Amino acid sequence: MCQPTTAVSDIDAVITSTRDIGGGVSIISFNAPDIARNAQPGNFVNVKVGPAAQPLLRRPFSIHNVEDDVVELMVKNIGCGTSMLCQAPEGSCMKVIGPLGNSFTTDTSSLKTALLVSGGIGTAPMLLLEKELNAKGIETIQLVGGRTKEDIHAERLHNCMLATDDGSAGFKGNVVELLEHHLDNFKAKGPLKVFACGPNPMLNALAASCRRNSLSCEVSLETVMGCGIGICYGCQVELRHPSGEGTTTILLCQDGPVVDANQLLLT
Repeated sequence: MCQPTTAVSDIDAVITSTRDIGGGVSIISFNAPDIARNAQPGNFVNVKVGPAAQPLLRRPFSIHNVEDDVVELMVKNIGCGTSMLCQAPEGSCMKVIGPLGNSFTTDTSSLKTALLVSGGIGTAPMLLLEKELNAKGIETIQLVGGRTKEDIHAERLHNCMLATDDGSAGFKGNVVELLEHHLDNFKAKGPLKVFACGPNPMLNALAASCRRNSLSCEVSLETVMGCGIGICYGCQVELRHPSGEGTTTILLCQDGPVVDANQLLLT
């Protein structure tokens, strides 16, 4: 079962560094001792960029990494808010609520090998997850996909296998095809579990593959979040009911972003 977060802080955070890693993606670091202390793999923060009224809504970002009192985000420049964040100078301030949401389930004594599957900016939560699993003696294999090599940001990850649609890096094909291509070798390593984050079409394809191959899988979903704390009801997501009968609607900011892949309504 995905684990909920309890201790949440609402702070004015000072940006300590902004580092462009290419492909329109930056690593944003900020000092936040309370968030760093309580962050779990899969948690996110909601960020208000700048003091002005616009952009009005906060932006949700997965927690990429934690080092002592510093929290790191992996941010892709795709619009007004993310552009402001990626260009924010060292020493500037932003309002941050977190850690929010639940986390990936890492407390499992039977797990020997974890397959961490991500696509595009979905790689963001995988560094912190890798560190947590490795600390518990669980082997991790990172499967990272993108349309081209410019979409892959796996420099800080370990034991990586890459897939690109155009073949410019690693396996030619998508990351789900990469997993299936090596599945027999993965199964030989003992009990497996899949953890994933990425675009919805990728997650749907992965969930279908895991169901066919009887693999346990958790996925981190993404949707628009206005408040991040269950007030605005803007992040409703419909899932299969855990009983298997009918559907249920959750608020992703409170009951997610991590869900059992068996609950996805595949299209």
